[in-house]
Amino acid sequence: MAPTEATPLFLAGDDIAEFLDPERCIEATTDAFEDRGRGGDAAPRLSLRRDDPVGKLDSYFALLPREGVMGGYVYAAGFTSGGPWFLTPLFDAESGKPLALIDGAAMNPPKTAAAGAVGIDALAREDAATLALFGSGGQAAAQLRAAAHVRELDAVNVYSPTPENRTAFASEFDEALDAAVEAVDSPAAALDAADIVITATHSPEPVFDGELLEPGTHVTAMGQYSPYSRELDAETIARARYVPDLRARAFQDAGSFLAAKDAGIVTDAHVHAELGEVVAGKVPGRTDSEQITVFDSGGTGIETVAVANMLYQHAEEAGAGQQLSFDPLTY
Repeated sequence: MAPTEATPLFLAGDDIAEFLDPERCIEATTDAFEDRGRGGDAAPRLSLRRDDPVGKLDSYFALLPREGVMGGYVYAAGFTSGGPWFLTPLFDAESGKPLALIDGAAMNPPKTAAAGAVGIDALAREDAATLALFGSGGQAAAQLRAAAHVRELDAVNVYSPTPENRTAFASEFDEALDAAVEAVDSPAAALDAADIVITATHSPEPVFDGELLEPGTHVTAMGQYSPYSRELDAETIARARYVPDLRARAFQDAGSFLAAKDAGIVTDAHVHAELGEVVAGKVPGRTDSEQITVFDSGGTGIETVAVANMLYQHAEEAGAGQQLSFDPLTY
């Protein structure tokens, strides 16, 4: 069959904003991780670096056959314009035709938070109601909103190093959520009675002492994706049933896991399963109420393609976006 023209949609931030609610993102991302668990393909981040001017070009992709789509992220950060600048290409997994090109910056916090929520839903206790949040920036906000969609939260303890930031954050979310949200003055205070812990920071060093985790706690770590930076200490990794987004990513750039491994505290066998395997029911996640679980989320094409496809479908139905035209390469 002769190749034909493709007419993908270009979707800017304004075109997709109304569709980026947590419920839609979480539903799409849950389906995508199940797809991965049943054989969908995904690869960890590829990163190219430049020293002068300082910058990086990163990408990661996924192919989700049950969803019928493939694509991922390409983004540049640093250089002379700062950035980062995100592009999200989406393709049909049968024909290979481009379906959409999306402003990835607009979808970044919601899609990353959706992955965190899927991890909580798969691994946290059903009765988990108290959450410790490390971080008070945009990603911390997105993670908290998403977490509140998968567990009925009664209390949230917020810690970040700057008192003004954590206080303002807690005040905003105390009004926005049904839970009581309070700023606390130490990591230990944040962990008090916590059933769920979320780390959404830029810290290159562990943000709490793993010895303070109570049995039955679930931890979602999503702020670091460098082999040289870690939000979790070796004690946390060693005590936990450890579930990364991608096994290959854990071995490549999951700094918390790699530090524990380099210290001789854990081996590669400590990786219990990928999140997709748990969501698909291939491997059990939590099996008792006393287990400590960790979901290590560093960013993958799985949640990216999931949310991109959801946005594309809603935008197409709404008549949003700008139609582009592409011809395939011919010889």
